[in-house]
Amino acid sequence: MPYMALYRKWRPDTFEEVKGQDHIVTTLKNQIINDRIGHAFLFCGTRGTGKTSVAKLFAKAVNCEHPVDGSPCNECETCKAIANGSSMNVIEIDAASNNGVDNIRQIRDEVQYPPTEGKYKVYIIDEVHMLSTGAFNALLKTLEEPPSYVIFILATTESHKIPITISSRCQKYDFRRISVETISDRLSNLLLRENVAADKRALNYIAKAADGSMRDALSILDQCIAFNLGKELTYDMVLETIGAVDIDIFERLLTKVIELDVSGAIDVIDEVIWQGSELSRFVSEFTWFLRNILLMKVSEEADKMLDMSAENQNKVKVLADKLELETIMRYINVFSETASNIKYATQKRVVLELAVIKLCKPEMETDYGSILDRIRVLEKKLEEGGNGSGVSKEQLQEMLSGMVPAGIYNQDGATSVVNEAEDGNRLKDKLKDTLPDAAYHELIDFINLWDEIASDYPYITRKYLDKGKVLLDDDKKGLLLTFIDEADSKRAIEYFKDKEHMEYLRSVIESTTGRRVKIDLRVVSADNNIRKEIEENDLLKINFNIDYK
Repeated sequence: MPYMALYRKWRPDTFEEVKGQDHIVTTLKNQIINDRIGHAFLFCGTRGTGKTSVAKLFAKAVNCEHPVDGSPCNECETCKAIANGSSMNVIEIDAASNNGVDNIRQIRDEVQYPPTEGKYKVYIIDEVHMLSTGAFNALLKTLEEPPSYVIFILATTESHKIPITISSRCQKYDFRRISVETISDRLSNLLLRENVAADKRALNYIAKAADGSMRDALSILDQCIAFNLGKELTYDMVLETIGAVDIDIFERLLTKVIELDVSGAIDVIDEVIWQGSELSRFVSEFTWFLRNILLMKVSEEADKMLDMSAENQNKVKVLADKLELETIMRYINVFSETASNIKYATQKRVVLELAVIKLCKPEMETDYGSILDRIRVLEKKLEEGGNGSGVSKEQLQEMLSGMVPAGIYNQDGATSVVNEAEDGNRLKDKLKDTLPDAAYHELIDFINLWDEIASDYPYITRKYLDKGKVLLDDDKKGLLLTFIDEADSKRAIEYFKDKEHMEYLRSVIESTTGRRVKIDLRVVSADNNIRKEIEENDLLKINFNIDYK
């Protein structure tokens, strides 16, 4: 007999076996017991939460010859026929591949004939949101005046795409994501039936990786069993099989970030890549790791909320004690944005490395959280006596006393959280006064990263910037915003001839890069060799590498 995947083999046979959807199961059972069965149902929810399984169970239950407390008996001929797919009373349709008007018209013709056996004809239309507009219109007439022996069950992962004329005629049930504990218990129960040994930690990790989907959990479990056939399934085996990362890697990466060690952080990323980890998953899990640190920072009962061992909780607590609340939130914001960007990026490694560099280089950002992080950096240098900073301890002390607004220090001399926007703005201005001049290789980096820098400008400014080109100046000590004198660039040229606009341009560059940058406007005639100059300048581009030492 050919092998059957676990998610197919262990599809629930009774409502009691459906996990995590008690609010739906109870309602449907009561309808069957009290003979108050609706004619149309809309099952909504993320993948793998039981929509199709419950639909098939409901189809069996309403046609079962001997139902038991609202559940199918699974012994009568009707139940067996529905289970093996030979019943003419239960029709499953995949709307993704049968989404035309003709497909729905065929259903409309068929519903005129009552079932040959059993009480109801049940149509299960999966991914119903994929139906065309014409198909929805064709379905609408049948839903308005259905025969008494017909039940429609529409299943979808995107309920917002269902026309209101359809959804308003259905009983709507929202399938929730299934909890880690519920999934883990279900996996443990199924492994007993499969005679496969596994430790609880391994099952908990699989359950967490499934992200609320029972089907995903069973698929991951199937993969792990196949990879480690005949062995007890352990936590380390699961990590190795699905290419996940242990918490020790997260701890090492965050430690390097806290120490502002860019090279060390990139080395950790390199290790993750060579281990074969999927970078989108890594970003998602590291964001979750930061979330755990945040909970440890703000909640006295975090140990009860975090699904991890006491040893790992201690590691998280140590890291939480090293960071300010705003710094943790900045880290989470950076990686949350990275999680959405990396999903479709062609150069996932570069996207991840850029995020890590942002964490290590708070001067690349201008939000209030990054400003506080920059204070932390200066304080660290102050504690070290100015070593490696290029200035003396006394100079650093003077910088801090001049930069930090009134009230940002507490009585012990340590920084405390100040949430006043005006303090942040004053601090940002003070920070700019202390910026070092940009070196040649940094100017090259700024040209390479110009799209990233330009993203910090308002929409109009960005549109005008797109009309020009940023080049090195003749002395290679600053930048030139260069425009060709032609009709398409007239408005942009007039805009940047305004000294205030150029000053604003410079200030944003300095806020973003953490370096003092000279930038001037250059306008050249259309017959000038500007295009050649731009092409030559592009040859100066080097690999993405920021080194601000």
